[in-house]
Amino acid sequence: MAAIRAYLDYNASAPLLSAAREAMVAAIDAANPSSVHAEGRAARRLIDNARRDVAALVNGKAEHVVFTSGATEAASTLLTPDWQMGRGAIRMSRLYVCEADHPCLLNGGRFPAKLVTRIGVGADGIVSLDALTAALGGHDRADGLPLVAIHAANNETGVIQPIDRMAEIVGAAGGILVVDAVQAAGRVSIDMSAGYADYVILSSHKIGGPKGAGAIVAAADLMMPKPLINGGGQEKGHRGGTENLPGIAGFGAAAREALAGLKAIGAVRRRRDELETSIKTLVPDVEIFGAGAPRLANTTFFAIPGVKAETAQIAFDLGGVALSAGSACSSGKVGPSHVLKAMGHGDSLGALRVSVGAATADEDIELFRTALASIAARRAGREKAA
Repeated sequence: MAAIRAYLDYNASAPLLSAAREAMVAAIDAANPSSVHAEGRAARRLIDNARRDVAALVNGKAEHVVFTSGATEAASTLLTPDWQMGRGAIRMSRLYVCEADHPCLLNGGRFPAKLVTRIGVGADGIVSLDALTAALGGHDRADGLPLVAIHAANNETGVIQPIDRMAEIVGAAGGILVVDAVQAAGRVSIDMSAGYADYVILSSHKIGGPKGAGAIVAAADLMMPKPLINGGGQEKGHRGGTENLPGIAGFGAAAREALAGLKAIGAVRRRRDELETSIKTLVPDVEIFGAGAPRLANTTFFAIPGVKAETAQIAFDLGGVALSAGSACSSGKVGPSHVLKAMGHGDSLGALRVSVGAATADEDIELFRTALASIAARRAGREKAA
């Protein structure tokens, strides 16, 4: 294993930011934020501050933020047929998801499988708006409202979905739109005040905060899903259990940094483009998935013809480069990428995901280039021998 290493797997988990670490350490000894004494009130202020910072990241309102243990819990909370408006019950009779969604959406949450409709994507990874329009057009509202869940940006390809157009389609059908903004937050501007979505899902560790913290940000507080976790009334009754104060404090600090970092996203894009130039030079027949569509500035998802993704990932790791073969949630499992299958690629195809960040340096790119050159040379040797 190489002594010097390059971390190029930000989409799996961004490195913990110094500001987040400091906020966590400061919150470790805090009291229970539900206590009414001075120590409890001080702990509550830490949560209130973080709530404002997380809301600001998507231009939402602090009072509409519900903290969770992560994005998966947030998705499971929102993806349910059972909702409430005040004391009244509201039913979502069908869930519509995208074939390329993260598994936490694709699996339907608390919806039974028979009530989940999957909407396809094109070869570029963008959801079919015609298919979505047709599906919602056939929805029978006599049984309940349609609930639509979609990722803002794909965790494997980085392809950015046309959320503004989807919001118009869902709104015209009288539906509710849930957007998984886990990969998009801090990389593209999100404005909840402009009708971006009804609910947005966020994850702390994707933006440099600690693992174990996530959030739901609602556009309004009139309607919320039936709680997944009942308890002592924390988070206005939407999510029971004593809050993870260090995690939430770190999340808030990371959100502040991520919002400020949007101004420098062009530098991240240039770094990614530099990396892609190296790939194309060393592997002229490379396929970069979603390259023709709008993508996150930091993400490249590519396949080296004739080289299995798992084999290449091991070679990169031995060469000192950390990257993923697909989603980090499934990269340890044998099987094709469901995202590539949704885009029309064969079952046997594997791909590598490189995702960079603001801290990615010239030395990281050079280490990647050296490892890729070795892989390309071995491939050429095999082809010549054959």
